[in-house]
Amino acid sequence: MSVFFQLAVTLVLAVGACAGAIAYFRAVRTPRPPVGVFNGSDIFMMMGFVLALPYIYLTLPGAVLPVVLALVFTGGLSVGYQPVIGNARLRRSLIAVLIASVLGCHLAFGETAPPYWVANSAVVVLIVVSATNLNVQGGMRLKNVAWFLLALTAYDAFFAWVVPLTQQLSDAVQGYPYAPAAGLRIGEDLGAVVGMGDLLAYALFTTTAYKAYGTPGLRTGITLVTLFGAVAPVATLHVLAAATGHAPALIPAQVFFGPAAFLGYRYLRRRGPERRMADVPHRGTATADATPRGAADRPGPARGATAEPVR
Repeated sequence: MSVFFQLAVTLVLAVGACAGAIAYFRAVRTPRPPVGVFNGSDIFMMMGFVLALPYIYLTLPGAVLPVVLALVFTGGLSVGYQPVIGNARLRRSLIAVLIASVLGCHLAFGETAPPYWVANSAVVVLIVVSATNLNVQGGMRLKNVAWFLLALTAYDAFFAWVVPLTQQLSDAVQGYPYAPAAGLRIGEDLGAVVGMGDLLAYALFTTTAYKAYGTPGLRTGITLVTLFGAVAPVATLHVLAAATGHAPALIPAQVFFGPAAFLGYRYLRRRGPERRMADVPHRGTATADATPRGAADRPGPARGATAEPVR
């Protein structure tokens, strides 16, 4: 029973986060910061941030940690959904309701109750959707994501199996609201949780693959997320439990998804150069209306070619 529960919850969250990021990407254009082009230095900086964040969290006193996480959630929602809800007062009010609902469900029902996890998961997925688009529409390419996920694979494996930093962070947030994860728990027996970082990895790869290669990229991304982001980690957890007599404390999903995503990138790049944001039709604009059926599925013009900008 638990294997099917974990597989179903993980699939819904992983594919749902990707679907939400794609829907946002198709419907909303975020302000494009003048960051130039992503390159190896940017990936190095991102990995430095990923490395430092758990240590920062773990240095905080227990009661302070959920406050910091709540502020991070609030900031992520505020920045990410400014293009969607331009009225600042309305946007802040809705965010306050979301954040308060997580705390209210935690206080009323406890950390293992479904209402808390549904509310917390909704906030986490919304942040993943907005963060994905801020990066992808801001210039991140499929090549950048593929190399970043490959580096993240080594990071997750090391800090899960050599230095148990990931498990320490998970233990640190136990009993507090605003867990940086999405999932569903029903009492002490049934539970399935996916880290916010894993969901972000799935959404980043799928959205950049769609931006770069249209529908073929989307199909590749969803397939890899399903097989290596959901099925492989859950199946491995239960196979090891059956073989050894006890379930591992942690199976880092990126160990499966990172290499698969990199190979997926190598497969997709054979279709030609990646599309740029200027080559991607935007729903509701003249560019989108004038795009022939099937044109969105083809790679955009080569570097240097003229393309009508997305308005």
